Amino acid sequence: MFEMIKFNARIWFLLGFMSCVLMLATGAFFQIIMDLQPCPLCISQRIAIFVLGIVFLIAAIHNPLEIGRKIYAILGMIVALMGASVSVRHVWIQNMPKDEVPECGPGLDYIFENFPFIETVKLMLNGTGECAEVLWTFLGLSIPAWTLVAFIVLAITSLLQAWNQVSSFERF
Repeated sequence: MFEMIKFNARIWFLLGFMSCVLMLATGAFFQIIMDLQPCPLCISQRIAIFVLGIVFLIAAIHNPLEIGRKIYAILGMIVALMGASVSVRHVWIQNMPKDEVPECGPGLDYIFENFPFIETVKLMLNGTGECAEVLWTFLGLSIPAWTLVAFIVLAITSLLQAWNQVSSFERF
């Protein structure tokens, strides 16, 4: 089964990095071109995508042997699952009944300027009322739902690299 998808691990990590860059570019497109302002959970997901992209980039540049490849694979999977957990919370908030949606909080600029770091992180991960708004959908899924799908695919792709057997001829 894995023969069909067996590539050099460096290529898989590079594809993961390029996927993260594409996701961040899409987020920038929605924010700058379509004028859809990100909520705290959106920003948290972007940070997770950025960190995951860095892990994939370092893994691709390093191109380690078996133990290093497994470490990068597990690290990438952990970061992707952390991002997925934020996406799950975001999708959950978007699907709450209107009367149960949390209150809208202050804007992100205000939060960053006036709250201590720990409180800022807590607010960003808990989400606020603006996180419940569905501003865009494709095939019935919102942006956080698509981000969740991407995190799951990237987590699986990353984890598969732990079992990707690459001979020394294929390393370069």
